[in-house]
Amino acid sequence: MNDRPPPMSLTDTAAERVKAMLASRGKPSLGVRIGIRSKGCSGLSYTLEFADQKDPLDEVLKDKGVTILIDPKATLFILGTEMDFVEEELQSGFVFRNPNEKGRCGCGESFHV
Repeated sequence: MNDRPPPMSLTDTAAERVKAMLASRGKPSLGVRIGIRSKGCSGLSYTLEFADQKDPLDEVLKDKGVTILIDPKATLFILGTEMDFVEEELQSGFVFRNPNEKGRCGCGESFHV
C-alpha cells in the first residue's frame, strides 16, 4: 500500500479545462503529460502535451476525472505543485503554484528551484 501523497494536485478549474481540451482534440487520448524543460532566463519551464500512451516510467495521477502523466525527469521539480487554470482579461492559461520554486523570471515564462 502506497501512503505517500500525490506529487501534484489540480484545481477544479484546471480539471475542467483539461477535460474540455481532451474532448475537443478530435481523437482519444489517455490524458495529458506534464514535464519540465530547460528554457528562459530562470532555467526551467513547464510543458503540457496530449498523451496517447503511458511511457514506462511515467507517474500516473488520476484526479477529478482527469489522467495526468508526469514525466519522471519532472517529478522532483513539481512535488507539491498545484495546477490551476486562470482566465484574465488579456490572457488565460495554466498556472503552476510550486512551493519548491526559488524564483521566476520577470515575464513569468521560467522558474528555478
